[in-house]
Amino acid sequence: QVQLDESGGGLVRPGGSLRLSCQGSGDPLSGYCIGWFRQAPGKEREFVGAISGSGVNIRMGDSVKGRFTIDRNSAKTTVYLQMNSLKPEDTAVYYCAASQVLPNWVPTEAAAYNYWGQGTQVTVSS
Repeated sequence: QVQLDESGGGLVRPGGSLRLSCQGSGDPLSGYCIGWFRQAPGKEREFVGAISGSGVNIRMGDSVKGRFTIDRNSAKTTVYLQMNSLKPEDTAVYYCAASQVLPNWVPTEAAAYNYWGQGTQVTVSS
């Protein structure tokens, strides 16, 4: 089992950047695909991106491609979501989640993820 803790959210102006962290404890994160999702008020939870347990495969959602990236530290204890060129429509609660799948798989559906963090608020506004 793994526990996840997000941090790094906050208020940023349009065009700015934020870096979110997903700190894992319990099982090593290398045993899970780690995904980022977001949910804005009144909207469904949206896939942002994910990195496979092996670290070989990364998939990003269409709405953030070219602006957001995912990486993890060498100790494989933390996964990061680097968010650049932020827009007001990026405002949401951002969650990281862990999925127990094959090492190179990257599921995009929230239902495939077994463990979730508590979320961190990102607000993009001038």
